[in-house]
Amino acid sequence: MFSRKIRVLHIIASVDPAYGGPVEGIIQQDRVSRWIEREIVSLDPPDAEFLHNFPIKTYALGSYKTGQDWSKFLRRYGVTGKLIPWLKSHVGEYDCVVVNGLWNFSTFAASRVLPGSGVPYFVFTHGMLDPWFRDNFRAKHALKQCFWLFSEGRLLSRANAVLFTTQEERELASTMFWGFEYNKRVIGYGTSSPPPVTAAQEGSFRATVPQLKARSFLLFLSRIHPKKGCDLLIEAFSKLASEHSGTDIVIAGPDPSGMIDGLRKLAADCGIAERVHFPGMLTGEAKWGAFNCAEAFALPSHSENFGIVVAEALGCGTPVLLSNKVNIWREVEAAGAGFIEENSLEGTTSALSKFLNLAPEERQQMKLNARNCFEQYFNIEKNVEAFEKLAADTVGKQ
Repeated sequence: MFSRKIRVLHIIASVDPAYGGPVEGIIQQDRVSRWIEREIVSLDPPDAEFLHNFPIKTYALGSYKTGQDWSKFLRRYGVTGKLIPWLKSHVGEYDCVVVNGLWNFSTFAASRVLPGSGVPYFVFTHGMLDPWFRDNFRAKHALKQCFWLFSEGRLLSRANAVLFTTQEERELASTMFWGFEYNKRVIGYGTSSPPPVTAAQEGSFRATVPQLKARSFLLFLSRIHPKKGCDLLIEAFSKLASEHSGTDIVIAGPDPSGMIDGLRKLAADCGIAERVHFPGMLTGEAKWGAFNCAEAFALPSHSENFGIVVAEALGCGTPVLLSNKVNIWREVEAAGAGFIEENSLEGTTSALSKFLNLAPEERQQMKLNARNCFEQYFNIEKNVEAFEKLAADTVGKQ
Protein backbone atom coordinates (compact mmCIF):
# COMPACT_ATOMS: atom_id res chain seq x y z
CA MET A 1 0.00 0.00 0.00
CA PHE A 2 2.83 2.39 0.89
CA SER A 3 6.62 2.18 0.87
CA ARG A 4 6.83 3.05 4.58
CA LYS A 5 4.56 3.57 7.54
CA ILE A 6 2.43 6.71 7.45
CA ARG A 7 3.02 9.01 10.42
CA VAL A 8 -0.34 10.21 11.76
CA LEU A 9 -0.89 12.77 14.51
CA HIS A 10 -4.17 12.55 16.41
CA ILE A 11 -5.41 15.76 18.02
CA ILE A 12 -7.91 15.11 20.82
CA ALA A 13 -9.13 16.89 23.94
CA SER A 14 -8.28 14.03 26.29
CA VAL A 15 -7.07 10.45 26.31
CA ASP A 16 -8.74 9.83 29.67
CA PRO A 17 -10.52 6.44 29.30
CA ALA A 18 -13.47 7.89 31.23
CA TYR A 19 -14.35 9.83 28.07
CA GLY A 20 -14.98 6.56 26.27
CA GLY A 21 -15.42 6.01 22.55
CA PRO A 22 -13.00 8.26 20.61
CA VAL A 23 -9.85 7.45 22.56
CA GLU A 24 -10.77 3.76 22.75
CA GLY A 25 -11.22 3.79 18.99
CA ILE A 26 -7.72 5.23 18.49
CA ILE A 27 -6.22 2.57 20.76
CA GLN A 28 -8.02 -0.25 18.97
CA GLN A 29 -7.02 1.04 15.54
CA ASP A 30 -3.40 1.29 16.64
CA ARG A 31 -3.37 -2.32 17.81
CA VAL A 32 -4.23 -3.68 14.38
CA SER A 33 -2.76 -1.08 12.01
CA ARG A 34 -0.02 -2.29 9.71
CA TRP A 35 0.74 0.88 7.78
CA ILE A 36 0.22 3.67 10.30
CA GLU A 37 2.41 4.96 13.13
CA ARG A 38 0.33 7.10 15.50
CA GLU A 39 1.15 9.80 18.01
CA ILE A 40 -1.28 11.97 19.97
CA VAL A 41 -1.35 15.53 21.23
CA SER A 42 -3.96 16.31 23.88
CA LEU A 43 -5.11 18.92 26.38
CA ASP A 44 -4.44 16.60 29.32
CA PRO A 45 -2.15 17.73 32.15
CA PRO A 46 1.20 15.95 31.71
CA ASP A 47 1.07 14.44 35.19
CA ALA A 48 -2.37 12.84 34.71
CA GLU A 49 -2.38 9.34 36.19
CA PHE A 50 -4.09 7.76 33.18
CA LEU A 51 -1.09 8.70 31.00
CA HIS A 52 1.31 6.46 32.91
CA ASN A 53 0.49 3.27 31.01
CA PHE A 54 -1.16 4.77 27.95
CA PRO A 55 -0.14 2.64 24.93
CA ILE A 56 0.42 5.43 22.36
CA LYS A 57 3.02 8.21 22.59
CA THR A 58 1.12 11.27 23.80
CA TYR A 59 2.16 14.91 24.12
CA ALA A 60 0.00 16.21 26.97
CA LEU A 61 0.07 20.00 26.83
CA GLY A 62 -2.75 20.99 29.16
CA SER A 63 -2.89 22.10 32.78
CA TYR A 64 -5.57 22.14 35.45
CA LYS A 65 -7.02 25.55 36.16
CA THR A 66 -8.65 26.78 39.34
CA GLY A 67 -10.42 29.93 40.42
CA GLN A 68 -13.64 31.71 39.57
CA ASP A 69 -16.29 30.87 36.99
CA TRP A 70 -14.33 32.21 34.00
CA SER A 71 -11.28 30.11 34.76
CA LYS A 72 -13.58 27.11 35.30
CA PHE A 73 -14.88 27.68 31.78
CA LEU A 74 -11.31 27.85 30.48
CA ARG A 75 -10.50 24.56 32.20
CA ARG A 76 -13.59 22.88 30.76
CA TYR A 77 -12.81 24.17 27.27
CA GLY A 78 -9.18 23.15 27.70
CA VAL A 79 -7.44 26.45 26.96
CA THR A 80 -3.66 26.21 26.96
CA GLY A 81 -1.03 28.50 25.51
CA LYS A 82 1.15 25.54 24.51
CA LEU A 83 -0.88 23.81 21.81
CA ILE A 84 -0.83 26.31 18.92
CA PRO A 85 2.96 26.88 19.11
CA TRP A 86 3.50 23.12 19.40
CA LEU A 87 1.39 22.42 16.32
CA LYS A 88 3.17 25.11 14.31
CA SER A 89 6.53 23.61 15.24
CA HIS A 90 5.71 19.92 14.80
CA VAL A 91 2.80 19.35 12.42
CA GLY A 92 5.19 19.20 9.45
CA GLU A 93 6.78 16.09 10.97
CA TYR A 94 3.66 14.06 10.18
CA ASP A 95 2.21 12.76 6.92
CA CYS A 96 -1.34 13.62 7.96
CA VAL A 97 -3.41 14.65 10.98
CA VAL A 98 -6.71 13.42 12.44
CA VAL A 99 -8.70 15.87 14.58
CA ASN A 100 -10.99 13.96 16.95
CA GLY A 101 -14.15 15.68 18.14
CA LEU A 102 -15.29 19.30 18.20
CA TRP A 103 -16.11 22.17 20.57
CA ASN A 104 -12.92 22.37 22.61
CA PHE A 105 -9.63 24.23 22.44
CA SER A 106 -7.87 21.46 20.54
CA THR A 107 -10.17 22.01 17.56
CA PHE A 108 -9.75 25.78 17.81
CA ALA A 109 -5.97 25.35 17.77
CA ALA A 110 -6.25 22.97 14.82
CA SER A 111 -8.35 25.52 12.93
CA ARG A 112 -5.60 28.13 13.42
CA VAL A 113 -2.77 25.88 12.23
CA LEU A 114 -3.89 23.07 9.91
CA PRO A 115 -5.58 25.00 7.05
CA GLY A 116 -2.77 26.23 4.85
CA SER A 117 -0.12 24.14 6.62
CA GLY A 118 0.36 21.89 3.61
CA VAL A 119 -0.26 18.81 5.78
CA PRO A 120 -3.41 16.87 4.82
CA TYR A 121 -5.88 16.39 7.63
CA PHE A 122 -9.19 14.73 8.48
CA VAL A 123 -11.80 15.57 11.09
CA PHE A 124 -13.64 12.77 12.91
CA THR A 125 -16.73 14.41 14.43
CA HIS A 126 -17.62 11.47 16.73
CA GLY A 127 -21.31 12.36 16.83
CA MET A 128 -20.81 15.99 17.86
CA LEU A 129 -22.91 17.26 14.94
CA ASP A 130 -26.01 15.34 16.00
CA PRO A 131 -29.25 17.41 16.06
CA TRP A 132 -30.07 16.13 19.56
CA PHE A 133 -27.71 18.74 21.01
CA ARG A 134 -29.39 21.53 19.02
CA ASP A 135 -32.88 20.40 19.97
CA ASN A 136 -32.15 20.06 23.70
CA PHE A 137 -29.66 22.87 24.33
CA ARG A 138 -30.83 25.84 22.26
CA ALA A 139 -28.65 28.44 23.97
CA LYS A 140 -25.54 26.28 23.62
CA HIS A 141 -26.38 25.68 19.98
CA ALA A 142 -26.53 29.42 19.32
CA LEU A 143 -23.09 29.78 20.92
CA LYS A 144 -21.78 26.87 18.85
CA GLN A 145 -23.02 28.55 15.67
CA CYS A 146 -20.75 31.48 16.55
CA PHE A 147 -17.82 29.11 17.16
CA TRP A 148 -18.67 27.38 13.88
CA LEU A 149 -18.18 30.57 11.89
CA PHE A 150 -14.65 31.29 13.10
CA SER A 151 -13.36 27.89 14.26
CA GLU A 152 -15.04 24.53 13.62
CA GLY A 153 -16.61 25.47 10.28
CA ARG A 154 -13.32 26.80 8.97
CA LEU A 155 -11.55 23.66 10.14
CA LEU A 156 -14.04 21.30 8.47
CA SER A 157 -14.29 23.25 5.22
CA ARG A 158 -10.52 22.97 4.61
CA ALA A 159 -10.21 19.32 5.66
CA ASN A 160 -9.40 16.67 3.08
CA ALA A 161 -12.42 14.82 4.46
CA VAL A 162 -14.79 14.98 7.41
CA LEU A 163 -15.35 11.43 8.62
CA PHE A 164 -18.60 9.84 9.80
CA THR A 165 -19.14 6.29 11.01
CA THR A 166 -22.53 5.75 9.33
CA GLN A 167 -24.59 7.20 6.51
CA GLU A 168 -27.22 8.21 9.06
CA GLU A 169 -24.73 10.24 11.10
CA ARG A 170 -23.56 11.93 7.89
CA GLU A 171 -27.08 12.94 6.90
CA LEU A 172 -28.02 14.20 10.37
CA ALA A 173 -24.91 16.38 10.52
CA SER A 174 -25.89 18.18 7.32
CA THR A 175 -28.74 19.99 9.09
CA MET A 176 -26.78 21.44 11.99
CA PHE A 177 -24.96 24.65 11.01
CA TRP A 178 -24.78 27.18 8.21
CA GLY A 179 -21.82 29.05 6.79
CA PHE A 180 -19.46 26.37 5.45
CA GLU A 181 -19.60 23.32 3.19
CA TYR A 182 -17.25 20.40 3.65
CA ASN A 183 -16.30 17.04 2.12
CA LYS A 184 -18.25 14.30 3.92
CA ARG A 185 -16.98 10.72 3.96
CA VAL A 186 -18.44 7.62 5.63
CA ILE A 187 -15.74 5.27 6.87
CA GLY A 188 -15.95 2.03 8.81
CA TYR A 189 -15.43 1.95 12.56
CA GLY A 190 -15.25 -0.80 15.12
CA THR A 191 -13.24 -2.48 17.83
CA SER A 192 -11.03 -5.50 18.37
CA SER A 193 -12.39 -8.92 19.19
CA PRO A 194 -12.89 -9.33 22.94
CA PRO A 195 -10.41 -11.44 24.90
CA PRO A 196 -11.26 -15.11 25.49
CA VAL A 197 -13.83 -15.74 28.21
CA THR A 198 -12.34 -16.72 31.59
CA ALA A 199 -13.74 -17.47 35.03
CA ALA A 200 -11.61 -14.63 36.40
CA GLN A 201 -13.60 -12.12 34.35
CA GLU A 202 -16.89 -13.12 35.94
CA GLY A 203 -15.31 -13.20 39.38
CA SER A 204 -13.86 -9.73 38.92
CA PHE A 205 -17.20 -8.34 37.77
CA ARG A 206 -19.29 -10.01 40.49
CA ALA A 207 -16.89 -8.64 43.11
CA THR A 208 -17.78 -5.09 42.03
CA VAL A 209 -21.51 -5.78 42.53
CA PRO A 210 -21.74 -8.13 45.53
CA GLN A 211 -25.44 -7.35 46.02
CA LEU A 212 -26.16 -8.86 42.60
CA LYS A 213 -24.91 -12.28 43.76
CA ALA A 214 -25.54 -14.82 40.97
CA ARG A 215 -28.69 -13.19 39.59
CA SER A 216 -29.12 -12.57 35.88
CA PHE A 217 -29.09 -8.97 34.70
CA LEU A 218 -29.42 -6.52 31.83
CA LEU A 219 -26.39 -4.28 31.39
CA PHE A 220 -25.90 -0.60 30.64
CA LEU A 221 -22.18 0.17 30.36
CA SER A 222 -21.27 3.62 29.14
CA ARG A 223 -20.69 7.17 30.31
CA ILE A 224 -23.70 8.17 32.43
CA HIS A 225 -25.12 11.24 30.70
CA PRO A 226 -28.60 12.69 30.10
CA LYS A 227 -28.52 11.67 26.43
CA LYS A 228 -27.93 7.99 27.25
CA GLY A 229 -31.47 7.27 28.49
CA CYS A 230 -30.62 5.69 31.85
CA ASP A 231 -33.84 7.11 33.27
CA LEU A 232 -35.83 5.40 30.51
CA LEU A 233 -34.09 2.12 31.29
CA ILE A 234 -34.99 2.29 34.99
CA GLU A 235 -38.60 3.31 34.40
CA ALA A 236 -39.09 0.71 31.67
CA PHE A 237 -37.62 -2.06 33.80
CA SER A 238 -39.86 -1.07 36.72
CA LYS A 239 -42.89 -1.90 34.57
CA LEU A 240 -41.57 -5.41 33.95
CA ALA A 241 -39.71 -6.19 37.18
CA SER A 242 -42.50 -8.10 38.90
CA GLU A 243 -42.89 -10.43 35.90
CA HIS A 244 -39.15 -11.11 35.77
CA SER A 245 -38.19 -11.39 39.42
CA GLY A 246 -34.91 -13.17 38.69
CA THR A 247 -33.42 -10.36 36.62
CA ASP A 248 -31.81 -7.07 37.74
CA ILE A 249 -30.32 -4.02 36.02
CA VAL A 250 -26.63 -3.02 36.19
CA ILE A 251 -25.83 0.59 35.22
CA ALA A 252 -22.05 0.87 34.98
CA GLY A 253 -19.91 3.80 33.92
CA PRO A 254 -18.33 7.09 34.97
CA ASP A 255 -20.71 9.82 36.10
CA PRO A 256 -19.26 13.19 35.01
CA SER A 257 -22.70 14.83 35.07
CA GLY A 258 -23.49 13.79 38.65
CA MET A 259 -26.61 11.83 37.71
CA ILE A 260 -26.32 8.73 39.88
CA ASP A 261 -28.00 10.15 42.98
CA GLY A 262 -31.00 11.15 40.88
CA LEU A 263 -31.09 7.74 39.21
CA ARG A 264 -30.96 6.00 42.59
CA LYS A 265 -33.90 8.11 43.73
CA LEU A 266 -35.78 7.27 40.54
CA ALA A 267 -35.22 3.55 41.14
CA ALA A 268 -36.46 3.95 44.72
CA ASP A 269 -39.52 5.89 43.58
CA CYS A 270 -40.25 3.10 41.09
CA GLY A 271 -39.97 0.50 43.85
CA ILE A 272 -36.93 -1.29 42.40
CA ALA A 273 -34.04 0.24 44.37
CA GLU A 274 -32.66 -3.20 45.30
CA ARG A 275 -32.83 -4.38 41.68
CA VAL A 276 -30.73 -1.57 40.14
CA HIS A 277 -26.96 -1.62 40.73
CA PHE A 278 -24.34 1.11 40.14
CA PRO A 279 -20.80 -0.33 40.27
CA GLY A 280 -19.13 2.72 38.70
CA MET A 281 -16.71 2.54 35.80
CA LEU A 282 -15.67 -1.00 34.89
CA THR A 283 -12.37 -1.76 33.17
CA GLY A 284 -10.29 -4.80 32.29
CA GLU A 285 -11.54 -8.17 33.45
CA ALA A 286 -14.51 -6.65 35.30
CA LYS A 287 -15.74 -4.98 32.11
CA TRP A 288 -15.46 -8.13 30.03
CA GLY A 289 -17.05 -10.12 32.81
CA ALA A 290 -20.02 -7.75 32.75
CA PHE A 291 -20.43 -8.08 28.98
CA ASN A 292 -20.11 -11.86 29.02
CA CYS A 293 -22.43 -12.42 31.98
CA ALA A 294 -25.18 -10.03 30.90
CA GLU A 295 -28.34 -11.43 29.36
CA ALA A 296 -28.43 -8.37 27.08
CA PHE A 297 -26.89 -4.93 26.72
CA ALA A 298 -29.30 -1.96 26.81
CA LEU A 299 -28.65 1.51 25.38
CA PRO A 300 -31.88 3.54 24.96
CA SER A 301 -29.87 6.59 23.93
CA HIS A 302 -31.32 9.82 22.54
CA SER A 303 -28.18 10.33 20.43
CA GLU A 304 -25.30 7.96 19.63
CA ASN A 305 -23.14 8.21 16.54
CA PHE A 306 -21.66 4.72 16.84
CA GLY A 307 -21.17 3.34 20.31
CA ILE A 308 -17.95 1.36 20.80
CA VAL A 309 -19.65 -0.34 23.75
CA VAL A 310 -22.36 -1.69 21.43
CA ALA A 311 -19.69 -3.25 19.23
CA GLU A 312 -17.97 -4.68 22.32
CA ALA A 313 -21.23 -6.24 23.50
CA LEU A 314 -21.85 -7.77 20.08
CA GLY A 315 -18.28 -9.09 20.02
CA CYS A 316 -19.05 -10.93 23.26
CA GLY A 317 -22.15 -12.45 21.68
CA THR A 318 -24.41 -10.36 23.91
CA PRO A 319 -27.70 -9.22 22.31
CA VAL A 320 -28.28 -5.46 22.29
CA LEU A 321 -31.47 -3.50 23.03
CA LEU A 322 -31.11 -0.12 21.36
CA SER A 323 -33.06 2.98 20.52
CA ASN A 324 -33.30 3.98 16.89
CA LYS A 325 -31.10 6.98 17.73
CA VAL A 326 -28.04 4.74 17.98
CA ASN A 327 -26.79 5.16 14.44
CA ILE A 328 -25.80 1.51 13.92
CA TRP A 329 -29.29 0.22 14.71
CA ARG A 330 -29.96 -0.82 11.11
CA GLU A 331 -27.03 -3.24 11.07
CA VAL A 332 -28.15 -4.72 14.40
CA GLU A 333 -31.73 -5.13 13.22
CA ALA A 334 -30.70 -6.68 9.90
CA ALA A 335 -28.56 -9.24 11.73
CA GLY A 336 -31.27 -10.15 14.24
CA ALA A 337 -28.78 -9.27 16.98
CA GLY A 338 -31.23 -7.45 19.26
CA PHE A 339 -34.33 -5.29 19.39
CA ILE A 340 -34.70 -1.70 18.18
CA GLU A 341 -37.37 0.71 19.42
CA GLU A 342 -38.04 4.45 19.78
CA ASN A 343 -36.09 6.44 22.38
CA SER A 344 -39.14 6.75 24.61
CA LEU A 345 -40.49 5.03 27.71
CA GLU A 346 -42.89 3.01 25.59
CA GLY A 347 -40.15 2.04 23.15
CA THR A 348 -37.67 1.07 25.85
CA THR A 349 -40.30 -0.97 27.68
CA SER A 350 -41.14 -2.76 24.44
CA ALA A 351 -37.50 -3.64 23.71
CA LEU A 352 -36.95 -5.01 27.22
CA SER A 353 -40.23 -6.92 27.18
CA LYS A 354 -39.55 -8.53 23.81
CA PHE A 355 -36.17 -9.75 24.97
CA LEU A 356 -37.17 -10.90 28.45
CA ASN A 357 -40.03 -12.94 27.00
CA LEU A 358 -37.87 -14.83 24.50
CA ALA A 359 -37.64 -18.59 24.90
CA PRO A 360 -34.19 -19.92 25.87
CA GLU A 361 -33.50 -21.23 22.36
CA GLU A 362 -34.45 -17.82 20.90
CA ARG A 363 -32.03 -16.06 23.24
CA GLN A 364 -29.30 -18.48 22.23
CA GLN A 365 -29.90 -17.79 18.55
CA MET A 366 -29.79 -14.05 19.20
CA LYS A 367 -26.43 -14.48 20.93
CA LEU A 368 -25.08 -16.22 17.82
CA ASN A 369 -26.54 -13.44 15.67
CA ALA A 370 -24.83 -10.84 17.85
CA ARG A 371 -21.40 -12.36 17.32
CA ASN A 372 -22.03 -12.69 13.57
CA CYS A 373 -23.12 -9.04 13.46
CA PHE A 374 -19.84 -8.01 15.06
CA GLU A 375 -17.77 -9.98 12.57
CA GLN A 376 -19.72 -8.68 9.58
CA TYR A 377 -19.81 -4.98 10.46
CA PHE A 378 -17.69 -3.97 13.44
CA ASN A 379 -14.48 -6.00 13.64
CA ILE A 380 -11.79 -3.33 13.50
CA GLU A 381 -9.38 -5.57 11.61
CA LYS A 382 -11.64 -5.12 8.59
CA ASN A 383 -12.59 -1.49 9.16
CA VAL A 384 -9.11 -0.12 9.83
CA GLU A 385 -8.10 -0.96 6.26
CA ALA A 386 -10.51 1.68 4.95
CA PHE A 387 -8.75 4.47 6.85
CA GLU A 388 -5.31 3.14 5.96
CA LYS A 389 -6.26 3.30 2.28
CA LEU A 390 -7.76 6.79 2.64
CA ALA A 391 -4.62 8.04 4.39
CA ALA A 392 -2.28 6.40 1.87
CA ASP A 393 -4.22 7.74 -1.11
CA THR A 394 -4.34 11.24 0.37
CA VAL A 395 -0.67 11.34 1.33
CA GLY A 396 0.32 9.91 -2.03
CA LYS A 397 -1.36 12.82 -3.82
CA GLN A 398 0.58 15.47 -1.92
